[in-house]
Amino acid sequence: MKESVFQKKVIKYLKDHDIWHVKYWAGSQYTKEGIPDILACIDGVFHGIELKTDVGTASKLQLYNIRKIRDSGGEAYVLRPKGFESWKVRWFT
Repeated sequence: MKESVFQKKVIKYLKDHDIWHVKYWAGSQYTKEGIPDILACIDGVFHGIELKTDVGTASKLQLYNIRKIRDSGGEAYVLRPKGFESWKVRWFT
């Protein structure tokens, strides 16, 4: 599954469950690189969700930001299509 298709699926799921979220668009002179693709607040907890295909790899900067979010008390992780169902069970049941 292409990352863009997976992204639409995750965003639809968040919308369907009325979860506050924002798709972070990087790449302009005013945005910071390495920020997770989706920032969300799930049950009062900040989530940084980096989306990858089942074979995609996170950059060193993305992994650094995931670690910084975790160090700050938030949840941050790489979410892949193969882990989507278990992610829904973990955070939405």
